[in-house]
This record gives sequence, structure tokens and C-alpha cells, in this order.
Amino acid sequence: MHLPRQHLLPTLLCLSLLGTPALASNAELSRLIATFMEDTPMVRDFQSLTDEIGGRATGSQANLRSVEWALARFREAGVDARKEAFSMPSLWLERSARATVRGENVSYTPRIAAMPYSTSTPKGGLTAPLLPIGKGSEKDFQALGAKARGAFLLVETEELKDIEGLFREYAEGAAIEERAFAAGVVGVVYMGSRANNLLYRHNVASGLRNTRPMFIMERDGALRALRLIRGGKALTITAEIDIQSGPAYLSHNVIGEIRGATRPEEIVIIGAHLDSWDLGTGALDNGGNVSALIDVARQMKRLGLKPARTIRFALWNGEEQGMYGSWGYTQAHESELDKHVMATSLDIGCGRITGFFTGRRPELPPLVDQALAPVKGLGPFTHVDEPVVGTDNFDFMLHGVPNLVANQEPALYGLNYHARSDELDKCNLQQLRLNAAIIAALAYGFAQMDAKLPRHSRVQVEELARTTDLLQQMKAFNVYEDWTAGRRGRK
Repeated sequence: MHLPRQHLLPTLLCLSLLGTPALASNAELSRLIATFMEDTPMVRDFQSLTDEIGGRATGSQANLRSVEWALARFREAGVDARKEAFSMPSLWLERSARATVRGENVSYTPRIAAMPYSTSTPKGGLTAPLLPIGKGSEKDFQALGAKARGAFLLVETEELKDIEGLFREYAEGAAIEERAFAAGVVGVVYMGSRANNLLYRHNVASGLRNTRPMFIMERDGALRALRLIRGGKALTITAEIDIQSGPAYLSHNVIGEIRGATRPEEIVIIGAHLDSWDLGTGALDNGGNVSALIDVARQMKRLGLKPARTIRFALWNGEEQGMYGSWGYTQAHESELDKHVMATSLDIGCGRITGFFTGRRPELPPLVDQALAPVKGLGPFTHVDEPVVGTDNFDFMLHGVPNLVANQEPALYGLNYHARSDELDKCNLQQLRLNAAIIAALAYGFAQMDAKLPRHSRVQVEELARTTDLLQQMKAFNVYEDWTAGRRGRK
């Protein structure tokens, strides 16, 4: 039976409630879940954050506005809220990026986007040979040999089709850049992997240590260059990249809090990152989840819910550059981490929540199922008991705190990730409401349950790294050295 669109949400909610006998005895949670099917301010907040403020790169004026915006949203809802400062290691914002490809009887200007932590070029630009390096494998570099030195290398990419391809890009980028720098290149140019010449940003894998210009070239422009080179043309490229950079500075997380009634010293964290990259308006990554999280806090407060444990609603900053906001939180609150019961990150767009990554803590999935029992009709929920790097659960994991990452259907997330097209219209607003109901049940369930898992020791975290692909993930996201040097994680 195909239901009219306007009746979909109430019907799904009824199915979830009828499938959960225990819910009848929990009127508070029942009312909380039901409220997300009403016309709450969630969507209006979402539009305000994305359409009015726009892309929110940490350190930008838009990001500063978003911090005050989030603080005001919490306080207007009667939720206790505060800003918490943390240190960003450096400022990086693109002012402009242009490129010109030239050869005999050839001159064109493909669009480019600087990769975060790319350097600026000298005034007037930097010109060097443009040479193809295939997919950037070890064999490709061996074939090019000494010609790589002093050149811009053009890396071929496969067209991105799904989120698996996205993670592959991260993993391959770290190895490609390591080989390129060892070969003495001037810089690296990635063929855009998105169709329709869509531009996007990924961090340079070497992060702050990078000393070269790095950028994404629109796919058609890169393919044109490859055809010309393979047809015998020698090409140069002039890159003109202007970066606003600066030393370490303070940024802020925004923390909303509903204090626990009977165990206020025990803390459940539900987090989403407030910052975004700036080509689009950061809707999928991560404005939708920010708006949902604010609304969960708002509705709990409106209904007068008094959870046993304290629930902190954390809007992290500096996530895109290296999860700096959540790292700063674990540093500032290190003495409290034994009392942190669970930390959850929401960061995969607006697709349906299908379960959670549970970080190789086999005792954790049953507790998640217990919390989600009131909304099991919105499932099924299948958990993946493996660690995940790349979002704001990371430093909690390194500190041994039980942590979750919402696993979501990719929907339109991968294709629009960090891209100019990351706009509100890519988000399914009905699904966002359902996800808010799921998150509300998760947060309230962990705040009410008696169970509390022990925090892992440094030795246990090291064992997790040794027995999973955690170290490889750390290298792909440029956080491996901070871990091995003891700057991140439990002492």
C-alpha cells in the first residue's frame, strides 16, 4: 500500500509505538518522540543556519555568527547553554583560487578549489609543468621518475558514485601525497571526482605540515588536460591561490545542557559539528544534524523532562580541519571523563539512521538496543562494532569513553560531501524528523538506564588500535602522529 506523503510520518510513528509494549509505561518518552511529528522549529532553524548564515569554515565571520546563533537557539528554548573555548592551531581560509593551463596553441582556465592547508602561491602565480601521474600508485611514481621534481602532478580519479568511494579517496590521498612530496613536486592537482564539474574540499592529508599548493580541478578541465598530454602536447599550469592564514587562535564549541535529576555528575553527550566547509552551505554536513540536536534539547525542556543523568548537547567546532573542538573538550574536561557514560556523534547527513558504530565494545550494542526499544519501529537497527575515525567521537574513543557514531543511509551525502551542492534541498526533511526521534530516544535512554560501562585504559585503547584498522584510519585523517606523540588520548 502506498500512503500519501503527508500521512507518512504519523503512520511510521504509530508503527514504532505499537511495536513497543514497554513504551506505554513511559509517558515522558512517548510524548517526546511524538513531538517531532509536529511542526517544531527544527526546519526553520535548519533554513536559518544554512540559507542565512551559509558555509561556516572555522575562523570565518560566518562561523562566528553560527556560534552566537546556536547559543541563542538554546537559550530561547530555556536550555542552559554556554560557549567553551578551545585552541585552533592555525587559520586557513581560501580567498581565491585560479588556474590557467597553457601549451602550444592551447590556453584555458579550468575552475579549481584550494584544498584546506594548501599554501598560497607567490603574487602573480606559480607556473610549472603539468604532468599526469595516473592514479598516483607507487608504480606510477616509479614510471615518472625524476620528471616529477619541480612539476605539478595531475592525479586521475574515478568518478564518485557512493560513500565507499569517498572513504577510498581519503585513504588513497595520504599515500599519494607522501609519494609526491618525496619526489620533490611543486604541487598536486586532483582531478575532481564529481560529475558535472562539481567542486569540493578535502583536507591535504599532511595537514599543517604541508608546504605546497594543492587543489581540486573540475573534472572536465582535468580530462581535457590528459587528452592534450596524451596527444603529445606539453602543458604548463599557472596556479594563483590566495589563502588567508594565521597563527593559533581561539574558537568555541556551544554546549547546551539539561542537568540530571538524580545522577547529575554522570554525563551523556550527543554531538554534531557546527562548522562546515564554505563552497556550499553545509546542510548535509552538518546543518541538518545540528538543527535536529537543538530541537531534541528544546523539546525535552518544553516537556519538562528530567533525566536521571545530565545530557549535554554539544555543537562542535573545528571538526573539518581535524576534530579540534571535541579534542579541546576532552582536554578541558579530562578530570570528568570517568563520569562520561557515552558520547555520540551525528555526522552523515540526513539519511535514515540504520544503527550505530559501537567502537569494538561488544557490551555496548545491547545497551543501544535497550535505549532504542521505544523507536524500534523506525528500524531495524543494525550496529557495526568497529571503531570509526573522521568525526567527533574520535577523541572520546582515545580517552576510553564508550562512543557511538550514527550509521546512516548515504542518500545524497557522498555525492554532495564538502561540495558546492551541499544545500538544504538535498536533505529529506521528513527523515530528519524521524532521526530526531531516534536520537531523542537514544539520549534519554542512556540518561535513564542504570548500566554504566567502564572507561577503557590507555592499554586497552592501544589494543583496539593494534587489532583493528584504527591506525590506518588515523593516518588517512592526519591524526596518527598526535596519537603516537601522546598529544591526543588518555595518558
